[in-house]
Amino acid sequence: MQENMRVRTASIPEWRTMAKMAAICLAVLLLSAPAGLAQKKKEPATRSVAGVVTDGEDKLVVGAVVQLTDTKTKQVRSFYTQEHGDYYFHGLSTDIEYELVASYKGDSSKTRNLSVFDSRKEAVVNLKIVPKK
Repeated sequence: MQENMRVRTASIPEWRTMAKMAAICLAVLLLSAPAGLAQKKKEPATRSVAGVVTDGEDKLVVGAVVQLTDTKTKQVRSFYTQEHGDYYFHGLSTDIEYELVASYKGDSSKTRNLSVFDSRKEAVVNLKIVPKK
């Protein structure tokens, strides 16, 4: 009987050590889980479109109005071209198609589409204003 007592007392420290290690492993697992979940969260899928507006002679057009139309809601955003004839729209949804058109002094460009199938994060769409005949 005495031998059984010795065996039991000898296994208790081992059990405590194993329990401590299991508790530490569980704590590490629980603390690392939120970090792993945070990494898997996706940021909202957005994209941008930029380009330049030129005229029939391939000169940059400053002050042209570029209109971006959301084809789903028909909401229109406008941008006046800057010093180098450039424009920029950001924060666009990847799930929506857009139409772009530029106009200047009564003339306008052809309507260009930014498709949902265009996977570029920063699309470039240059617009050419064609004078009326």
